This record gives sequence, C-alpha cells and structure tokens, in this order.
Amino acid sequence: MPGSGSGAVPRRTVVLGSAAAAAGAALAGPLAGTASAAGFGWSDDGTHYVVDTGAQLVFKVSKTNGDLTSLVYRGTEYQGYGGKNSHVESGLGASTVTLRQSGPTILISVAYGTLRHYYAARSGENHLYLWTHKADDSVTATRYMVRVKAGMFLNDEPDSYTYAPTTIEASDVFRKADGQTRSKHYARRRVIDYDCVGWTTGSVGLWMVRSNHEKASGGPFYRSLLRHQSADGGGLYEILYYGENQTEPQRYGLQGPYVIAFTDGGAPPAALFPGTLTTPWADALGISGYVPASGRGRVAGVGIAGRDTAHPYTVALANSDAQYWTSARASDGWFSLGGVLPGTYTLTVFKSELAVHTSQVSVSAGATTTLNTLTIPAGNDPSDASTIWRIGEWTGTPSGFKNADLMTYAHPSDVRAAPWTGNVVIGGGEETSAFPCYLWKDVNSGLLVYFRLTAAQAAAAHTLRIGVTTAYAGGRPRVTVNDVWTSAVPAPPAQPGTRSLTVGSYRGNNHTFTYSVPASAWLTDSSRYNVLRIDVVSGSGTTGFLSAGTAVDAIDLLV
Repeated sequence: MPGSGSGAVPRRTVVLGSAAAAAGAALAGPLAGTASAAGFGWSDDGTHYVVDTGAQLVFKVSKTNGDLTSLVYRGTEYQGYGGKNSHVESGLGASTVTLRQSGPTILISVAYGTLRHYYAARSGENHLYLWTHKADDSVTATRYMVRVKAGMFLNDEPDSYTYAPTTIEASDVFRKADGQTRSKHYARRRVIDYDCVGWTTGSVGLWMVRSNHEKASGGPFYRSLLRHQSADGGGLYEILYYGENQTEPQRYGLQGPYVIAFTDGGAPPAALFPGTLTTPWADALGISGYVPASGRGRVAGVGIAGRDTAHPYTVALANSDAQYWTSARASDGWFSLGGVLPGTYTLTVFKSELAVHTSQVSVSAGATTTLNTLTIPAGNDPSDASTIWRIGEWTGTPSGFKNADLMTYAHPSDVRAAPWTGNVVIGGGEETSAFPCYLWKDVNSGLLVYFRLTAAQAAAAHTLRIGVTTAYAGGRPRVTVNDVWTSAVPAPPAQPGTRSLTVGSYRGNNHTFTYSVPASAWLTDSSRYNVLRIDVVSGSGTTGFLSAGTAVDAIDLLV
C-alpha cells in the first residue's frame, strides 16, 4: 500500500491546472537556462546510456529498446512498478538508440520502424524533455507513460484505484467500500484546463508537463488519461492519440516537447508550460519534424461581436495536420495564437463548448495574420431563438443538469449521484437541476416533462429541440406528446463508437434534434399540463449504464 512499510510517512498529492500551477511556480525556482552544472555528462554502462543533468537528476535509457529504466532524483529511485519501465505506449521493442552531446544538451534518439522518440537533458536542469514523432499508423504510439514505484506518492483522487478493490466495469472502473468510484479515466480536466499533472509530497514533486498538443486530436475540450495509481504504483501520461471517445482522425508528425519535471515540492516552472516554453537550443539537434519558432506564424483577432458575456469563449484552429486554441478575452473577445505551423485552418469560435462561428484563415511562417472583429452570425447560437420554455443552456455541455459535474470524475453508479429517474415540471425554477444530464435506454428512458401552454400557444404547431453532446451505442431521443403524437425515430448522428458516459466524458459531436409538433398534439385546456415523454431508442448497447445513451445539452420549445 502506498505510504506503508517500515519508516514510511503519509504522502499527499495534487493535480494542478494552469492557474494553480502558475501560482506555485515560484516554489520550484527558475530554469537553469544554459548554465553549466558540475557533474553534467553521460556514460555508457553497456546496456544503458546514463545521463547526469548536474541538478540531482540521473536517468538511464535502454540501448536495446529506448525505455526509460531509471529516474533518480536526489538519490531516490522513482521509476518503475510491476517490473515495467517508462516508455512510449507499452514499449517499442528492439530499437536503434543513439546519443549525441551538443554543448549543454544531451540528446538520446530512439528509432523504431518509422517512429522516432527523443530524450533531451539540459545541464543544470532537473527536467527531461521528450518528443515523439509518429509518421504513420504502422506503430501504435499513442502515449508516453512514466511509471512510478509504489509508495512514493499517495493518490486517492478520482483518477486513482488504489483503494477501490471492486471492479464494476471492464477492468478499469472500480468501487470503494464507501460506494465512491475510481478510475484512471476520471481526470476531471479537459486539455484546455491543465498544463501539468503529477504528485507532490510537499518536499518532492514529480510532474508531467504536457506539450501544446498540436499533433494530438480532439481539440481543447478533449478528456483523456492524465495519471493513475494502483497498488503496484502510479503512472503519469502524455496522450499523443487515444482512440476512446475521439471525434476526429489521428494526426501524424512530431509531438512535443513534453517534460518530466522534478521540483522541491512546488509546481514546475511556468516557463515549461505549453504556450510559454521555448526551445531554441533544440533548433539544430536534428529532431525529425522539428519546426523552430522562425518557421511558425501567429493569428490575432481584435475581438468577437455577438457574444453572450455570461459564458467563456475559445478560439481554435484545426486542419488535418495540426490544432491550436486559446481563450478569448472576456471584455471584448480579443485573442492571439502564436507558434502556429504554416497552412490553412478552420477557425472555430466556441461559446463554452458549442461552436457558434467558423471561418478559414491562412498562416505564414514569420508573419501575423490579423483578423478584424469576428461577428457571430444571427441564428448560430441557438440561445437566440425565442422560446416558450427551455431546460438548460446551449453551451455544448450538460452543465447545470443533474449529476453533470460529478460525471466528469465518477461512474454513474457512484453513491454520490442523485437518482437518475424523476420527472420534471416546467415553471418551478429547478427544471435544469432536476433533469438528468444523461439518458439511457435501460436506466431512465421514458422521462416525463410537464408544462402548460396558453390557448394561443396550443393553437399552433411548435418546434421542439433537444441538443446532445455525445451518444453511446447510437442512443438518441424519440418524443411523444400527450400520448397522441409520437415523432419518428431520428437518424443517429456521427458519434464516437467507444465508451464515453461511464468514463468521465460527455464530449462527442454536438448535435441538435428538431421535432415539428403539430397543433393537434397540444391540450387546449390551458389549466392542464401537457406531457412530453422522452425515450432513448437504439438497437445497440448492452444493459444498465452501458445501454444506449446520450448526454443532454439543452431542451426547448420554440415560440
């Protein structure tokens, strides 16, 4: 058990996002830059390259397969659990591994088929810089995993299953004795929400600082594995591509740098964070696919008109080769995106996670593409429509719905979840919090919504809209009004084919279902409640929380 054993003391752990990490960066001290450090150098013990950064960090890389086999900081070994090393994916196999020193930089290169992986050490720094270049799909290189010995850190956060012995789904979702659930999938954070992930004892911190994800897939709101801990030890991840709940194809090319960083208990220096880190010292190292700052451009926008200032806005660029994003300034929508590879991109403006504007933009090396005020076209934000009633807000998320926040870090069966059943009455002011964020065919299909209409409203046909953020096993809503009118079964929109709702992610492809309800379906007595029944239909899925299901964005009845 982590923290147990002779002389062991309890350890604590934290995961830091951008703001918290930046606030704690001063604790870690500045980067060493190119300063020379006593002890910096490397040796060959016959089976490994052994590198001493001169900053109390010594690591070993296997000359056979490129695994990181040892990670010693201040005399303590942190690497390894269950007889496994730290490596790309689950290990590459026989590779060609070479080392080259260039002044205060040591670069270890690993060649495995078309894949290239790199470790770089800098004199006087207790950090290890990594790049991975994947040229095609001949190699399943989707992640780098730092494997940490048991007992070094304690993690009983949602992304841990150290103290959760009961398996409740597949082999990766667990229940503790108190009914709370744990899984390596329950990381809470979207990519846009964090710069680093790791653990600290208060005197030693071990962190994975993510790359800018320009060659990853899924965009700014993607959720994937960040870390985990079990009885055997812990893992820190940099996900290069993960097939679960993916909304777009894999990108190829160089991913990185991402950084394994040790500190004296605080967060890593903010200078290591994506968007801040610069590596001019790597420009001439010959890293495959490396593009220096001089080969990149910038996109800047003076503002965004037509925003709903109650919500944050994100501007993203994407094409088949790369992706980037940044937050728009709350006051006026100003934004600036640097370090962009040359090319033509689709620019998307998101209100929270809902796309409300798209356009095309071209980027050239060494230049800034300046955009005039972007105006969100009328009708692109579904919130602009006049409604008789609305449940939730159109944000591309199930935010505000029952259990919505919990579902980013727990299984739907978690003891903390409110009942998934229960009907909703319009007009009481608690419609959204009473409506479950997820609907499943085998759990709460057939949910009822009660509402009144005026005589004038009941005399006309109306459009009902149901927005969803993802679906599992083709789940989609069919509606019935007052048991006299039932909609056709809508066609299923394109959605990821893997688990989503049970592994902490509501993010798929936002889609709006529209239903034209005839006037003949409404009750003409304005004192009586109309009854809307929402069923989940699909021929796929299994049972319970793995039956066909969908996540709800908003539901409204238009004027």
